[in-house]
Formats: sequence, structure tokens, C-alpha cells
Amino acid sequence: MLENEVALRLFCFFGILCGVAIWESLCPKRDRKIGRVIRWPRNLSLVVINSLLVRLLIPFTAAGVALYAEQNQIGQLHYLSLPFGLTVILSVLLMDLLIYTQHVVFHHVPFLWRLHKVHHMDQEIDVTTGLRFHPVEILLSSLIKCASVLLLGVPVMAVVIFEILLNGTALFNHGNISLPAALDRVLRLIVVTPDMHRVHHSVLPHETNSNFGFNMPWWDRIFGTYRAQPEQDHLKMDIGLKAHRAVDKTGLWALMVIPFSGKNDDNQ
Repeated sequence: MLENEVALRLFCFFGILCGVAIWESLCPKRDRKIGRVIRWPRNLSLVVINSLLVRLLIPFTAAGVALYAEQNQIGQLHYLSLPFGLTVILSVLLMDLLIYTQHVVFHHVPFLWRLHKVHHMDQEIDVTTGLRFHPVEILLSSLIKCASVLLLGVPVMAVVIFEILLNGTALFNHGNISLPAALDRVLRLIVVTPDMHRVHHSVLPHETNSNFGFNMPWWDRIFGTYRAQPEQDHLKMDIGLKAHRAVDKTGLWALMVIPFSGKNDDNQ
């Protein structure tokens, strides 16, 4: 599986990205106030920069670390002697819990919030928002993920499954897509839906600090961070951060340097 891991992930990534983008065009939830021609180059440029930096600065992948752990019997899961299928399921659940926990921490530690707020400064929310992260946050996230894979002893298959699920659901739940309310209620029992995650991108801090899940919706309910709906209607709610409303001041270069300049006046 490791030999085809990159190709498989890229195929799923671009397939879901294109699928959600088309879905947004055909059945949008909210009217766009800021055109794609302004936002998409910024968001997609960050993806390119982040991918290049990770490849240049981190000489290993999570799947590669998983293979190393497996070959050397490193990590707690190797000592449990569980059936392989159960180990894979448990690994995916534990890694998703880690992502949830990391997300909460990035909201509440001031320096980490400075990095993460680049994601929240987007004043519209669509499929490209799910790709909009500061390079330093991506580097830290990659190192945290690799360390957790090593310490837990996560199998290669579980890493590949988790990466595909996380990337796919992040694109889906940031999508500006309209789902029937009844379908949304059912789906959010098993996956984070666009309506559920949109609350997290509200300008209201108590809503921004809710619905931290990217993939599985259960952690928010278990740890009391779940909020079913925004105070305002989904069509009327403001997206982004109150301290960063000037579109002309949030270009690509600004997104790169904002975490390291000025006071943290919008710390969540």
C-alpha cells in the first residue's frame, strides 16, 4: 500500500476537490459576497506553498513513519495484540481524536491561534477554505501527526485511510453546499457536515470555539463543544474574524506575515 499511497491520496484529493467545487456551483448554500477570483488564488497558493515546504523540510511522511514503527515494533498498539482490523479502526479513531484535540489547543494557545487564525480570516467559506492554513501550522501539524503515529504504532493502512478521510471530509464540510435539513440531521451523526462546521467559522467567538471536529462529529458532543446551529440563520451569519474585515489587506503576503505582526487582538 505504501508504494501507491501518494497516488491514491492525490487521486482522492483532486476528485473530491473538483466534486465539491462543482456541487457548490450547482447548489450553493450562501450567496458569494467576495468573488472566487479574489479568494481562490490566495487559498490555493497556500496549498502549493505548504506542500512544497513539507516536502523540503520534513524528510518523512506519516505513512513512512508507520512503516518504520511496524518494522521495529514501536508504539503502544503493538503491545495490545489486537486483531488487525480492530487495530486499524482504533488507530483511525485515536488519530481523529488527536486532530480534534490539536484544533482545540490551536484555538486557545495565543501563539498557535496567531497561526490558525489565517484559516478563520476567510470571509467566505467554501471548499478552498478547507485548504487555507498557514505554512507553520501545517509544518507543526505534520510533526505532531508523525510523532503520534510513532508513539501509537499506527499501521500503514490506518494512516492512509485516515489521511484520505480527513482530507476528504475537510473539503466536504467547508463546502458552500446546500443539504436538506433532514439529510443534514442524519449525516451529522456520522460525519461533520457543512452546516455543522460553518458554525465554527462564525465571527462570534463562542461559536468559533465550538464544533472543532473535521471528520468525526462525536468528539464535540462528548467534550461539550457541540453547537447545533448558529444564533443567526446560516444565510445571514457573518463568516471570518471581526478584526480582519478588509479584503484588500488579507492578500497572500499578508496571510504569511500576520501571525508575526501586530498584537493578538482577536485571540479566541
